[in-house]
Amino acid sequence: MNYKMIGRLIAPILCIEAVFMLPALGIAHLDGSNAAVRAFAMTIAASVLVAGLLWIGTSNVPRRGFYAREGFVLTGAAWIVMSVFGALPFWISGEIPHFVDALFETVSGFTTTGSSILLNVEEMCRGMLYWRSFTHWVGGMGVLVFLLAIVPMSGKNEGFTLHILRAESPGPSVGKLVPRMRQTAKILYLLYIMLTVLDVLFLLLGGMPLFDALCTAYGTAGTGGFGIKADSIAGYSPYLQNVTTIFMLLFGVNFSCYYLLLLKRVKDVFNDEELRTYVGVVVVSALLIAFSIRGLYHSLGEVLRVSFFQVATVITTTGFATADFNQWPAFAKTILVLLMFCGACAGSTGGGIKVARILLLLRSFRRNLHQNLRPREISNIRMNGAKVDEKVVSNVDAYLIGYMGIIVVSFLILSLDGFSFETNLTAVIATFNNIGPGLDMVGPVGNYSAFSDLSKLVMIFDMLAGRLEIYPIVLLFSRSTWSRK
Repeated sequence: MNYKMIGRLIAPILCIEAVFMLPALGIAHLDGSNAAVRAFAMTIAASVLVAGLLWIGTSNVPRRGFYAREGFVLTGAAWIVMSVFGALPFWISGEIPHFVDALFETVSGFTTTGSSILLNVEEMCRGMLYWRSFTHWVGGMGVLVFLLAIVPMSGKNEGFTLHILRAESPGPSVGKLVPRMRQTAKILYLLYIMLTVLDVLFLLLGGMPLFDALCTAYGTAGTGGFGIKADSIAGYSPYLQNVTTIFMLLFGVNFSCYYLLLLKRVKDVFNDEELRTYVGVVVVSALLIAFSIRGLYHSLGEVLRVSFFQVATVITTTGFATADFNQWPAFAKTILVLLMFCGACAGSTGGGIKVARILLLLRSFRRNLHQNLRPREISNIRMNGAKVDEKVVSNVDAYLIGYMGIIVVSFLILSLDGFSFETNLTAVIATFNNIGPGLDMVGPVGNYSAFSDLSKLVMIFDMLAGRLEIYPIVLLFSRSTWSRK
């Protein structure tokens, strides 16, 4: 294990996090929030100090010996370290006095989950609200992808950066948009920034205040869903809700599609099977829910707006809310729970299993069914006209086993708290799939504050495992990861 190289790469990540805290520090200073200013200043100083010590202690470290194992360990360790330091402002300022709660809120932010322990979010100062929402934006594309985009890491071994990008990027497989991985990371972040800026502009055109627009756009871009109002997005105009719906769906699309659009390969985008399935699931689900809740609202326009918003926020795992779907009919709630599992497209900022994996699982099942009838026939699984590598298919099957295993174990542990079956199960589903709200006690108007510290730690693990697609976090607890063999 190349420990020194891992420490060498965590150092700039801490520096990046410290720089990202500066706007929040500035807002707290302008508002005269002295406790928040002191908390941010102390955290920034501590981050820079630890980063400096790591950098000095790992000088002259060769890059050779950095393989897939180091890539996964770096990713898991970096997200944990980043979350611990990111929680310090909440804890030091006293705005979230219990450290486990502060860590839960921060991990929920970085993993773009949006689950919260706050009883009244509007009591938090604007500096803390800004940092809380900005963690979504940082975690949406991934801090390591950002590191690859700005720090020169290319060398003779391009696999060095591939191991990092593969460990952090969502989806069954990771490919290059261009030959060099650093260029791929740059393109991804440029697209991410462009879409975020567009979102802010459209929100401003609807009369949303700049601070609200920035925080809402950060939550939308990262598909996180931290609101700065007690009613999330419900208090804003129908126009602003519709803009948020559209951008949530846009951020749930594989970013490779946007790159293809820039190359004017429109036909390839329209022929993308995952994208077509994603759009189809959204439309059909929204129409079915609209039919189910048609008697709860005054007009067809309101029914469609609410149903499309809620489908968009759940399938993209954003977590914003304009309605308390706890009060909806069972049929509508069942569709939403199924969408929680589904998730958005691979290569997006959304969570969940991902549409691409579901397509591969269905085609794998169909192939096995067909082979039972014709045992000697050999057939391949294809996606977008291309043959899918059998290793990818095998990884998807293994991922599903790990996925279900974590849900079962987490659900059992949360059940010790004695809350309802619906609360415990949907809390696990919502945190592991990085969605935010669940049902019953953890619904859109509820929160996660009543759970025990043990349950919160379990859900912190679930949020990290869900965002990093299980392996980087689980491998940290595997004996073989640390073996010298």
